[in-house]
Amino acid sequence: MMTRYEDEGISCLWMRGGTSKGAYFLASDLPADANLRDALLLRIMGSPDPAQIDGIGGADPLTSKVAVLSEPSRPDADVDYLFLQVFVDKPLVSDAQGCGNILAGVGPAAIERGLVAITGEETTVRIHMRNTGEIAVARVQTPGSRVSYAGTAQIDGVPGHHAAVPLFFEGLAGSMCGSLLPTGKVRDVIDGVQCTLIDNGMPCVILRAEDLGVTGYENRDALDADTKLKARLEAIRLQAGPMMRLGDVREKSVPKMTLVSAPRAGGVLSTRSFIPHRCHATIGVFAAVSVATACTLPGSPAAEIATLPRGETFAIEHPTGAVDVLLERDASGAVRRAGSLRTARKLFDGRVFPRPA
Repeated sequence: MMTRYEDEGISCLWMRGGTSKGAYFLASDLPADANLRDALLLRIMGSPDPAQIDGIGGADPLTSKVAVLSEPSRPDADVDYLFLQVFVDKPLVSDAQGCGNILAGVGPAAIERGLVAITGEETTVRIHMRNTGEIAVARVQTPGSRVSYAGTAQIDGVPGHHAAVPLFFEGLAGSMCGSLLPTGKVRDVIDGVQCTLIDNGMPCVILRAEDLGVTGYENRDALDADTKLKARLEAIRLQAGPMMRLGDVREKSVPKMTLVSAPRAGGVLSTRSFIPHRCHATIGVFAAVSVATACTLPGSPAAEIATLPRGETFAIEHPTGAVDVLLERDASGAVRRAGSLRTARKLFDGRVFPRPA
């Protein structure tokens, strides 16, 4: 018997946020029970299926994401945002992490859905990121009392030019692990490999690519096909989880494993990020913030090969370009505030019909 979701569909805004794509829903349009909600989202995306052929997912972790928006639950926010990663080939939906790329679309989506009122040519949206508890501040272009997606900003990994969506974050340190360096060290050794276990918005294990027997300049397909490398990374990741106060991470999407090498295109350093079992086409915003922060920590593997900038902009290279991370540091060099420039675009607005249960 069909439920109202299969029969009537669900209001859905499909957007590109940064270098990802996802479905943006109002919490009020989804089941209140998390288990029922997740089961519904799996059917909407077409998971578990490597092709996601019977859903709207794009057969890639970067295009199988969900943002759930609701009225703010705290006075210093304008909207609540819950990020959910819908696994492609597993019956799993995870809220274990945030997503800075999908975050770029939250401000525009909140305005489109009437959760936030337009205040002028530019509207500031304070976003409560429920996954981590922090507040992000987005500036959305709203000329003529409507969201504009047209502009001159360009980010690597996305063709064309679009309206800029600047994002700034405070209090990211220890977002999931309780402290910036959960082991209290800038350098740990796991299975003979030196690494930094860090959380400045995204729990990451940062390792030198050469220590894993690769250059760090390989393309995504080559790294995804390297089963020996991936097995070694997973063995390190499973040990890093408890060390980072994340517990057993076998079924979790964190920590991210990030290989670093010397920059090749004028940036701070080059990265290959695993999320966690496939190589990222670019790098997540919060992962880039964590990597940039590691570059400022003397004695870390990243700092030893990084070319630090003179100003606040850290260009973190990835397989298809670079992402600019903005770091404000105090007199001692400690990171106080982090930001990034993203773009977003509305792709379609309508109703999605889940696969029957």
